[in-house]
Amino acid sequence: MGWFCLYLLALNVAEQTVDAGTAAMIVNLAPLMVVVFAGLFLGEGFPRGLVIGARVSFAGVVVIGMQSPRGDLAFVGLLLALAAAVLYAGATLAQKHLLRTVDPATLTWLGATAGAVALLPWSGRLVHDLDTAPLGATMSIVYMGVLPTAVAFTTWAYVPVRSSAGRTAATTYVVPAVAIVLSWLLLGETPTPLMLAGGVLCLLGVAITRMLTPHHTPRPPAR
Repeated sequence: MGWFCLYLLALNVAEQTVDAGTAAMIVNLAPLMVVVFAGLFLGEGFPRGLVIGARVSFAGVVVIGMQSPRGDLAFVGLLLALAAAVLYAGATLAQKHLLRTVDPATLTWLGATAGAVALLPWSGRLVHDLDTAPLGATMSIVYMGVLPTAVAFTTWAYVPVRSSAGRTAATTYVVPAVAIVLSWLLLGETPTPLMLAGGVLCLLGVAITRMLTPHHTPRPPAR
């Protein structure tokens, strides 16, 4: 439920009062949290490449965020963004632990079901919005539910079975760089040189985590 309800709810509410760049910087503390707590509590240790690479990638996120338009930094919004980061990190660590006994598809289905049940209090608003929203907006929501949520979280659940939680979380630092390219190609949002530099740092950090960190493939959970 942390993945599918509380995390998204906290992030969406935070972005109503905090600009996207600030929210992204705060939420992207989560992979660093995963690296630290996976090393402490899951026995993954602190591989040099992972620690260095995660820091380099986070520096790239900060550089990208510096180019975001600054709004009023509401204290509540900052706290909610930080709560989203904690929920993200906690869910990743819990998922890594649970995948030792539960298969990825079942775990994703249970999380999605729990998230849907938790969001039932907003179902009345959903029905109202569906009646008044344009078809394009409705189809965009369907797309977000099918691909970025259902397909993405299902494929995500298979990765920690075959990799450490720290390496898995650090890989998500590719997202800001990919977002810059897609927004340039699809939305016509030309990135600034500083944003491009931040994207390069994100990719460089991920490359460091993959190249300098010894890879030990864990055994898949018993069926």
